[in-house]
Amino acid sequence: MRFMVIVKANEDSEAGKGPSAELLAEMGKFNEALVKAGVLLAGEGLTPSSQGARVVFSGTEEPKVVDGPFAETKELVGGFWILQCRDREECIEWIKRMPNPEGRDGVVEIRRVAEAADFENLTPEVEELEGRLRAQSAQRSGEA
Repeated sequence: MRFMVIVKANEDSEAGKGPSAELLAEMGKFNEALVKAGVLLAGEGLTPSSQGARVVFSGTEEPKVVDGPFAETKELVGGFWILQCRDREECIEWIKRMPNPEGRDGVVEIRRVAEAADFENLTPEVEELEGRLRAQSAQRSGEA
């Protein structure tokens, strides 16, 4: 099973303050452990929402673009991992090991990535198209 681990933003990340050298070093060790265990598929930090945008859809109206920054820092995403784990409990155990050298308050959300079987209206044609697109995307990312 794949899980998206969502690290919530905080005031420092939204202000564009990068992590301390200590946190970067600890996260590097943690990521290395994830790689050695074969569970890390992807992981990235995100820039502040002031550099982002939202596209808002409202019925049949033209989509509206809203530039950042966005309110409610605690609801924003500051970074993420995609982990391949046996089950939710294994993912939780990994994230409980996540470093927090500065002892900050924070929230990390864990969500299972939906698989084809989760969609009751998925036709064989759409499933086949999705498989082809994933393969093409993987091939292109290997070329980068």
